[in-house]
Amino acid sequence: MPSNIRLYPWFQFFRSLLFWQAIWFLYFQKELSAAEAILLAAIYDISTTALEVPSGYMSDRLGRRVTLIIAVAVKILGALLLGFGDTFVVFALAQILLGASAAFASGTDTSLLYESLTREKRAHEIQTHEQRAWRFGFTGLALSAVLGGLLGAIAPMWAFLATAVAAVIALIIATRFEEPAHTTENTPARAKPTQFAAVAEAMRQPTLAWLFFLAAGMYTFSHVPFVFGQPFILEAINASKLGLDASIVSGSVVATMMLISVATSWLAPTLQKQFGVGRVFMLALAMQAGLIGCLAITNHPAAIALLFLRMVPDSLARPYILARIHPLLGDDNRATYLSVQSFCGRLLFATTLYLSSLGATAGSALAYPEIQTILSWYAAGGLLLLAGLIVTAKHAKLD
Repeated sequence: MPSNIRLYPWFQFFRSLLFWQAIWFLYFQKELSAAEAILLAAIYDISTTALEVPSGYMSDRLGRRVTLIIAVAVKILGALLLGFGDTFVVFALAQILLGASAAFASGTDTSLLYESLTREKRAHEIQTHEQRAWRFGFTGLALSAVLGGLLGAIAPMWAFLATAVAAVIALIIATRFEEPAHTTENTPARAKPTQFAAVAEAMRQPTLAWLFFLAAGMYTFSHVPFVFGQPFILEAINASKLGLDASIVSGSVVATMMLISVATSWLAPTLQKQFGVGRVFMLALAMQAGLIGCLAITNHPAAIALLFLRMVPDSLARPYILARIHPLLGDDNRATYLSVQSFCGRLLFATTLYLSSLGATAGSALAYPEIQTILSWYAAGGLLLLAGLIVTAKHAKLD
């Protein structure tokens, strides 16, 4: 278990080296069309959504280690297909594999960390170690974003191949994990027959139910700028007539975004103590909705700087949501619960992406008026969810 705890941040670092993250939408809409680029993003989330619950069930039944090995192995295949592919069908298959990778890792990685700490009688350290892993992961994202932007400006395929190499290293680390022994200590007695019965029982807890809707919503609103940020940057650059390379600008923006997120994570504990976790969670969601709303108002080049703040809400909330959830679940249903939670967030996002693709242009690039309409609907949805969570926060007993 000490080895798991020591290796875990490095696993997250190498798994987060996504050199394609700053250029993928630009690459897809250049090779295909804007509508197909959005549809490929939806295919990724649909794939992840379809496998979220089965992968969580498998993780609880077969183990964390084997599930993480599968997650990284299929990621390698998906990255290679994106690097060498040139048709919608090949890209779609690659997106399915990358979606499967995300599904197998979702909930399983953090469950392995918490259970390893528990076996060492260090479960109370979960928040500290989640924060540390968060910083490792986002440092990896920042590094790969700026390098990926440079690679994308030269030859996009190199960004995908570099991601495959990083995933191979993550695979080697995953093979060195040890499987934590499971207990049923925290599983409600009447829910023990199946994991899904335990999940249903867990949702009766007001705290878990409230966090469920928060996490699902924040997943969606965090990924809106991820999908539409690149075409937004391209449109803003074209409008400014500065002659900048969109791939390099996008890579620099994502790198800055991740570094700011890492810096913010150091302030998060102070904010939590001063204002309480509930208020900080709602602040994070409000920031997501506000960012999307601002991008819907203007595409002035200065608005690109707003994307620097995209991951700040996640750095304020994500590690603490997991730290609050873990003690309320049992080892034999933890990954299933987290997978169901992620399933709902991804299903919501995939559905909205599909609807967005129906109204997108069939041309080579997504125009700002289309981006503006799409973002306006997302911003309105974020404000609606925020209002509901504010009303029910007291009942959730978060602090």
